[in-house]
Amino acid sequence: MTLGAPAAALVLAWVAAVPVLAAPSQNAAAPAAPTAGDWRTPDPQNILVIDTSKGRIIVEMAPQAAPEAVKRVRELSRAGFYDGRAFFRVIDNFMDQTGDPLDTGTGGSTKPDLPAEFTFRRGADTPLAVVDRQGGLEAGFLGSLPVVSQTMDLAVLTADNKVTAFGSFCPGVAGMARAEAPGSANSQFFLMRATTASLDKNYTAWGRAISGLDIIRAIKTGEPVPQPQDRMTTVKVLADLPPAQRPTIRIIDAHGPWLRAAADRVRAQKVVGFSVCDLELPVDIH
Repeated sequence: MTLGAPAAALVLAWVAAVPVLAAPSQNAAAPAAPTAGDWRTPDPQNILVIDTSKGRIIVEMAPQAAPEAVKRVRELSRAGFYDGRAFFRVIDNFMDQTGDPLDTGTGGSTKPDLPAEFTFRRGADTPLAVVDRQGGLEAGFLGSLPVVSQTMDLAVLTADNKVTAFGSFCPGVAGMARAEAPGSANSQFFLMRATTASLDKNYTAWGRAISGLDIIRAIKTGEPVPQPQDRMTTVKVLADLPPAQRPTIRIIDAHGPWLRAAADRVRAQKVVGFSVCDLELPVDIH
């Protein structure tokens, strides 16, 4: 099987959309600093530390949204599969693609292809922090992954008492590249440089960069990228790093009052419709 098609599939889906914010009101109060209770410590098993030729990117994976994709990325990272891999296809205001052992877009791992995880079922126990409700949909964060969902009011009408939800391809979101067939993702993935809603429900979103969006946007562009290409030098699961090399990470808890206040503030400043992509979760790394 060839993975040459992911490039074409992503090109066809590309519609760049960069959020626009209104100028803050002259009378708007300065946001209060987060308190100790506004922070959470992510599970180190779900943190991917990607060191690149441009700098470090840290991704929080979302196994509740895409368990098979997260399992695959974690396995390949622990095997050293991603170390040295090039960003071989990079489109400004869209995404950076990598994870191919051939660095061409035509390769993959020896593992079987993955099932499509374009959507997932959200139940009452799914810890989605809702920040917006519009037209029968709810939007918020599952960990740090932006998610759009049917309202839970509809759960009483379904056989499993759950509703459909999906990761939204906001800046920093990590997705699995694939060929034309929905279940053809394998090892290649991409990191979003900008919001591209046309990918929602068409590609598997498995995490989001909580640090390093500036690095993602600094990767050399091209289709293909001219030599020398920027590369992932090492890709490690945070839990596997020796304690002396392991960064300490805190991220704003989307369930807390600070994030709710931030959402209200950004919503009030928007020129056009508010989106979960307009929100960033502050992170503290040292």
